[in-house]
Amino acid sequence: MDQAMQERALAMARAGMTSAEAVGFFRVTLGLFYLAGLMTEETLDFKKIDRQYNRFIYRSIGGGHSIASVLQFMSGEKVLHVLRSERFLAALGEHCPHVPVESIPFLLSLNLGVAKDISGIDAVGPVADWIELNKTAGA
Repeated sequence: MDQAMQERALAMARAGMTSAEAVGFFRVTLGLFYLAGLMTEETLDFKKIDRQYNRFIYRSIGGGHSIASVLQFMSGEKVLHVLRSERFLAALGEHCPHVPVESIPFLLSLNLGVAKDISGIDAVGPVADWIELNKTAGA
């Protein structure tokens, strides 16, 4: 996680109009960065990557948050409030062009797939429904 990514994530947080919205924008942005970073043929050192994300999260929004909690948030219904926000989508396009809005359904399905592999529970519910709707809509 380089300095430019950190600045982009903070810019996304500043796009929120309330503190809750700012934290939501920040968390979803970091989750998207993390998941997009998995799309490589390189061998990843997850301990190192998670440590970098966790350090940045702690410095930015304090204790009680981690990359694991960010990814967990992204598999729950509350993420949809952020993803349905026109302000979030506009800010993502402006500050994070390397994570196209069109890639969000794929990245969320990747996250749900990993959660399913860990828990053994099928990925069903509002987030899975949103993914299917937005895959077919081309969003």
